[in-house]
Amino acid sequence: MADLTNYITYAAPSSGAPRIGHLDLATSQITPLSHASGTPLTSLTPLITATTTAVPTPFCSPLPLSSVRILPPALPARDVLAVGKNYTAHAAEFANSGFDSSDKTAQPSHPVIFTKRATSIVGCNDAIWAGEGWTQSLDYEGEIGVIIGRAACGVPESDEAWAYVWGFTIINDVTARAQQRDHKQFFLGKSGASHCPMGPIAVPASSLPNGGRDLSLETRVNGEVRQSASLAELIFSIPRLIAEISQGQTLLPGDVIATGTPVGVGIGKSPPVYLQPGDVVEVAVDGLGVLRNEVVAGPMPKPLEMEVPTAPGLTMLSTGKSTYIEQHGKGADLVVFVHGLGGTAGVWHPLLASLPRGVRSVFYDLEGHGQAPTAAESVVSISSYAADLAAVVEHAGGSGKVSVVAHSMGCMVALEYAKTHDVHGLMLLGPPACPLPAAAGEGARKRAADVREQGMGAVAGAVANAATAAGASALAKGAVRAMLLANSAEGYAKGCTALAGATAMSVPEVKVGGRCVCVAGDEDKVASVPVVQALADRIGGSVEVLPGVGHWMVQEAPEEVGRVLQSVVGNS
Repeated sequence: MADLTNYITYAAPSSGAPRIGHLDLATSQITPLSHASGTPLTSLTPLITATTTAVPTPFCSPLPLSSVRILPPALPARDVLAVGKNYTAHAAEFANSGFDSSDKTAQPSHPVIFTKRATSIVGCNDAIWAGEGWTQSLDYEGEIGVIIGRAACGVPESDEAWAYVWGFTIINDVTARAQQRDHKQFFLGKSGASHCPMGPIAVPASSLPNGGRDLSLETRVNGEVRQSASLAELIFSIPRLIAEISQGQTLLPGDVIATGTPVGVGIGKSPPVYLQPGDVVEVAVDGLGVLRNEVVAGPMPKPLEMEVPTAPGLTMLSTGKSTYIEQHGKGADLVVFVHGLGGTAGVWHPLLASLPRGVRSVFYDLEGHGQAPTAAESVVSISSYAADLAAVVEHAGGSGKVSVVAHSMGCMVALEYAKTHDVHGLMLLGPPACPLPAAAGEGARKRAADVREQGMGAVAGAVANAATAAGASALAKGAVRAMLLANSAEGYAKGCTALAGATAMSVPEVKVGGRCVCVAGDEDKVASVPVVQALADRIGGSVEVLPGVGHWMVQEAPEEVGRVLQSVVGNS
């Protein structure tokens, strides 16, 4: 097998999640890489720490480089350690520029170490912010980056230090010169948003000639060569830098050291030449590819770490949340199905044979349920669920009518949605009392505490037995229990809290263009027939009572539910 060590970090085309691959520099093709187990590699860390071996991902064809977004090899986790004035000629040009307020001599006696914030790191082809309103003195600095491979503490300055080097990458140490000068220390002028492009690949030292010790770089601006030098010209060698930094602190695997820039930066010209919007900076290193970035005008960009990718198989909604969505059928009209507390999109699968023809049926997971994640800081309520429902409808598109089918707590979500959106048909299965009785609210809060403490196993069996009819099949009870166990404890607990908040919810006025039907099971202990009838009366709907059926009616009597479904939305 060919050496697959041109490691590129990229965003998976389908999800945006980080993936590791091998980039063939000659063909611009990426071979996706996995652990030996087949699990895709999502970070360089296991490779740097030698806890895994990379192999081609099974059944995955090479990807054109042009089809993916390139991410920096070291995803922003720690600041980049950088070295100033580490080439003799550059130290002189910097001293003569009028921008060096750090020293009275051109060539330093000790390495000048500073950091660039992790929030400044971006990848190859990402934009470099021009810095409007902040700086008018933007400059480039092409550099070779060293990636540390193992913890280094008290390392002596000798060839032994090379054993701590895992590999190399390319860095453009973009600098706001006025800020660098005015603040004496380099930190602010070096840490502007997007001002640390890195990549496009990271390569182990063992895969480079002479272990990478002879690497040379060339920096071009709009095709004009501005810088050209090799590591052999450093004032302070890589072993010296590792030794100097590690004397009083520990370098960690994955730490990156930008080794310094050679002569030829913009402030070295007379008069100085600063980067402008539209300029393209390329830093090329044999064996490491070309780091290319364009300077772009506009607002300050968000840090890369704030760009949260959507997990595989999930859809990002306009609310900023992601969820699992599946669609069945074709047509301009939509029927959106909203499950209840403890359910998932799969609750509706027994109805697949009964779905109306000529419309699109949309199943999805509520926040924190099924495959849909929930952030720790996300406060969930019936209103937030309704906002997500609106975002699902928006995502699904369609130019026709929208009908909603909902179960249990999902009925409250559907009613909240119908307050402000046109609904053609409305089918509510086992809708709970609205507002929720205070005792039921307290019970929901207690259940939230129980599952957070003990997990879903503490409630799944009891709910499956208590909320289904006495004569429900073992298959139906088992399906309910399995669905409950498929939910995260935290997502379910948040759902309980949202339900508990419905003690203050009033039945909204809704206008339904077509049929409005509330369905009750005559053995439903959660939503009894009188409760369902009372709600139907208040919203102008009719009631269908299913004999011998409990609360989880889709699992208990799918044919009967399917019959009602056809009567509500079958002619949409």
